[in-house]
Amino acid sequence: MGSLFAELARQASTNARREVETYAREIPEFGFLDKNRRARAETLEHSMWFRRRTVELSPVNGELGVDDLGYIASMGELRAGAGMSLDARQRVLRVHTALMLREINEATDAQRGGGVDELMRMMTWFAPQGERGIAAYRQGFVRVLRRRIPYTEQVALLARSLLNGDQISAELAAAVDMELPDRCAVTVFRLPDRPTIDRFLENEIGALVKSHRAPVMWGPEGGDGSGELIALVPLFVGAAAAENAPPYVVPDLLPDLTPDHLPDLVGDFARALGCPCAVGTATAPLPELAEALVRARRISRTAPLRRASAGLRPHTLADVFVELAVADVPFVDDWLRTVARSLEAGPDLLTTLDAYYRHDMHRGATATALNVHTRTLDYRLRRVRELTGIDPGSTRGVRTLTAVVTRRLSGAWR
Repeated sequence: MGSLFAELARQASTNARREVETYAREIPEFGFLDKNRRARAETLEHSMWFRRRTVELSPVNGELGVDDLGYIASMGELRAGAGMSLDARQRVLRVHTALMLREINEATDAQRGGGVDELMRMMTWFAPQGERGIAAYRQGFVRVLRRRIPYTEQVALLARSLLNGDQISAELAAAVDMELPDRCAVTVFRLPDRPTIDRFLENEIGALVKSHRAPVMWGPEGGDGSGELIALVPLFVGAAAAENAPPYVVPDLLPDLTPDHLPDLVGDFARALGCPCAVGTATAPLPELAEALVRARRISRTAPLRRASAGLRPHTLADVFVELAVADVPFVDDWLRTVARSLEAGPDLLTTLDAYYRHDMHRGATATALNVHTRTLDYRLRRVRELTGIDPGSTRGVRTLTAVVTRRLSGAWR
């Protein structure tokens, strides 16, 4: 055994104790190690085993065997059985990997610069076998989650792991019988009042998740009592088009990057929620889902609140880019709000404008949607012109009044 490996073997006990102490100090969920002697002894035994097998296998570039991987998987099962969260599991893996690399570096330094060949041999072994070990740990962790927690919670863990870029998402997807796509449409349902999440609602959502094959999770509750439901809608069709698109094309503007069934999914979930929603969506490849969530959340906060029966649909950046910009310019927003106030003197003028623009200014379709005669519609549009000095059918009217309607219906002006 070369000097690098001998030094690692000599320091194995010290390094294992340091790892356990680091867990207890840096990961809140491991605070119990300071009080539970048995759990601390088990964790120390695991740390020692890792280091012994590293020293035994790396000099000969030996692979972790079936028994080794089974033992590592059992560690994952033990942690999941103790209630460890995905975030804590990820931190454990990061701490373990960082400490192992530090120990190799310290052992190399102890040789006063020698042992380069042994160091290269160690690193050649460490990367692939470390990856196999982490995969076994993930599989054991997920096996317990699948037995212990309800389906909707498993799906929520999958959604959270995808948004966090956690590799355990592959095992979680297999556990809930879902296929991971290359891209997802991150879709945020903004709810003015977070609903009570009872068993009926959970069952409804669970059924919809299975029907639409899309993981969902509840977002954080807002300070004003508002809520969010976040759905990651798989996008299997159109990914090739995205890869071949010119670099200057914004993905959200490509129509083939919106799943065809997204409007149906939005309608189904909105009916289950039973309250007005504002829905924003942004598409991205899996590694960029966290950034897409930020965009979708901002879009949802700008989009109008509607019920499923009142024309609710998912909004993209292309739908509300004007309102997004307006929200960040207070004096423009104040001006639009003044225009909205002037419309309060007329009969249902905001509702009329909303229908008018949603039907592409087609008088017949708008009148039918409002259940009024076209002469009544014409009267209301004239009234808008009289109160604001803006013709709803003009270019200026479209630019100004569509923003007024969307900002008003979004609930931004309370």
